[in-house]
Amino acid sequence: MKKYQIVGIGNAIVDVIAQCDDEFLAAMGIEKGIMQLIERERAEKLYAAMAERTEAPGGSVGNTIAGLGNLGLTAAFIGRVADDTLGHFYKAALNAEGTDFPNPPVKAADLPSSRSMIFVTPDGERSMNTYLGISAELSTEDVALEVVENTEMLFLEGYLFDKDHGKAGFLKAAQGCHRGGGRAGISLSDPFCVDRHRDSFRRLVRDEMDFALGNEHEWASLYQTDLESALQQAASECGLVVCTRSGADVVVIRGEERVEVPVNRVVPVDATGAGDQFAAGFLYGIATGQNLEVAGKMGCIAAAEVISHYGARPETDILAQFKQAGLL
Repeated sequence: MKKYQIVGIGNAIVDVIAQCDDEFLAAMGIEKGIMQLIERERAEKLYAAMAERTEAPGGSVGNTIAGLGNLGLTAAFIGRVADDTLGHFYKAALNAEGTDFPNPPVKAADLPSSRSMIFVTPDGERSMNTYLGISAELSTEDVALEVVENTEMLFLEGYLFDKDHGKAGFLKAAQGCHRGGGRAGISLSDPFCVDRHRDSFRRLVRDEMDFALGNEHEWASLYQTDLESALQQAASECGLVVCTRSGADVVVIRGEERVEVPVNRVVPVDATGAGDQFAAGFLYGIATGQNLEVAGKMGCIAAAEVISHYGARPETDILAQFKQAGLL
């Protein structure tokens, strides 16, 4: 038995969420519906402008791992935070949810802990303004071998692929996971991230990953071709490939096996975390030995729950929903 069923590595970001209208976005110069990276001064200005803000531990893979912990898996998250208020909040919040955070806050750090200001408009669209701070500095020194060698599954966040020391950390983690007999996978995270590091991403998916999750835009960008051709090439190089398609059927391919899982369209209250919780539901299915169709349905249920309310973490019992749907 491994200590962990799942370990994630990603940006340790505190989500700061507030509701607003389109006029506010225009006045603050915020582009609607996308994630923008911002500098420290801009982060402080937006934070000060947020009314009735709520804070929660976030980051894409951080959300996924927390979702898996809430589903009952033994989970840990590797990330980099500073020895400041937000850093201690992040560590304590994950621990309170039952997820280990093995990395101590970095003392005397030059950069503060990361935060993402998320503005949610009445149509459910979220406009994310992320200051990466210290989390983007994750490197091999943050990846403890006693953690990554002692997990059944490892899940990496593509956003951290922007810097060479992040790439080195991923390689150390994946190789350590494989030495321990585990399976390693990645979320492609963002088509712009894929564009910047296409060759490195393709090598990682082909040579080190046992599974990979992405949306239609990320897969098409990775292989610079139409979606179907991209998925076929990915499936020939990686053991398990998952593609979400903005409300259309989810495509899952493993070897010669292919399933398409229908998505029940709902009007989102807040789309924050939809992809992260899809990954949590899907990986829960894989980790517990479900077939691809059941795992895909679990992902869709988890995603539908999180977009039904504000915030990137589930608020209801997802396991109960799985049972109600006849999946458990």
